[in-house]
Amino acid sequence: MDAWVVARPGPIAMHPLERTRLPVPVPGPGELLVRVEACAVCRTDLHLAEGDLAPRRPRTVPGHEVVGRVEGHGPGTDGPPAGTRVGVAWLRSTCGRCRYCLRGAENLCPASTYTGWDADGGYAEYVTVPADFAYLLPEEGAAETLAPLLCAGIIGYRALLRSDLPLGGRLGIYGFGASAHLTAQIAIAQGAAVHVMTRSEQARELAMTLGARSAVGAWDAPPEPLDAAILFAPVGDLVPTALAALDRGGTLAVAGIHLTDIPVLNYERHLFQERTLRSVTANTRADGRVFLDLAASYRPRVATTPYPFDAADQALADLAADRVEGAAVLLP
Repeated sequence: MDAWVVARPGPIAMHPLERTRLPVPVPGPGELLVRVEACAVCRTDLHLAEGDLAPRRPRTVPGHEVVGRVEGHGPGTDGPPAGTRVGVAWLRSTCGRCRYCLRGAENLCPASTYTGWDADGGYAEYVTVPADFAYLLPEEGAAETLAPLLCAGIIGYRALLRSDLPLGGRLGIYGFGASAHLTAQIAIAQGAAVHVMTRSEQARELAMTLGARSAVGAWDAPPEPLDAAILFAPVGDLVPTALAALDRGGTLAVAGIHLTDIPVLNYERHLFQERTLRSVTANTRADGRVFLDLAASYRPRVATTPYPFDAADQALADLAADRVEGAAVLLP
């Protein structure tokens, strides 16, 4: 099968991805073989390609926002039948036995594994996934617009939960890419006033068309104090800026798996008055199911920039340069 692998982690200009031929993977016990219809391109893929996220295995196939069809079953697998449309997401497996799994926090499982990091992902014609970690997807809807829901959507929803946004509250969003534009629409549908801070003029225009109350530069102050904020941009320098924009009792959730260093914080200006700074670590399957149900109800507009499978390296380069509106999606 055709696939892209991270051959030499490094700056995207050095072309860390390599197009290659690989055997079609064989599903193991409890696994499904999935034929890929679309795979969205995540900033985590870029971090893996550039080495910000240390590779866990050589020549990994990236990609963890996969829409596809079940093509086969591993030994003893009790899963959806062949032809069923499924989604393959970032969280690939957990132990199911540790204290985190048992209390419903499987995203914190020390033995958790991840698609496109611990196992080959969706920048390929086929991918395998444990049946228990595959999401059933609706038949209606284009694969191109469903794919971004599987990470950008799910992790954005997790970040929204972590931000403790009160009902009808004021939410600040820093950075406005694939995840942010979906999260903003869910928050607006639930009654929030959303203010967007991002360096891209194109992204600011998109934010306003989706219903944001305001859209200004990344370092600018929102027009009113925020009850909650989410930092999607992987820029640690923005943490003090976002904290300073919070009202008393506000919470900032940092959504990315990678963040540049955070400058020194001033306690009185950034944290006093019970402001809270939180990280976001992956998601649970319950998060994924709830978000997909919300997406089916609210039907957010999914902005995509499609790329042919041959252009996976270009998609990552465009993502690195902020040339992508919404989510980049590979279409085999």
